[in-house]
Amino acid sequence: VQLQASGGGLVQAGGSLRLACAASGPTYSNYIMGWFRQGAGKERTFVGVINRSGGSPIYSVLVKGRFTLSRDNAKNTIYLQMNSLKPEDTAVYYCGGRIGWSTRYYRPDDYIDWGQGTQVTVSS
Repeated sequence: VQLQASGGGLVQAGGSLRLACAASGPTYSNYIMGWFRQGAGKERTFVGVINRSGGSPIYSVLVKGRFTLSRDNAKNTIYLQMNSLKPEDTAVYYCGGRIGWSTRYYRPDDYIDWGQGTQVTVSS
């Protein structure tokens, strides 16, 4: 599966952005997709994950209440609506995918497919 992330940009603190991650290639009924982010000089960390049904996404405590995951299976695309952005949200955001649910959904090494990343910069 190929993943293509888009939607990053520069925004002021308190602003909003919406990221998209489009999947192409083979489709699987249990394909899980998630978002991770990686700040400069830092490790890639979990942001959120959503299953194919789109129900009950799971979020990092750092973004819960500000970010919202959604999924459009007709377009094979997931979206990350980011509101109330903070300077500490600045990072390259990556979407990842795997087949089947995993209890290690928060670990980057649990995903087999990755998009190219999209830069999000939040100015203070």
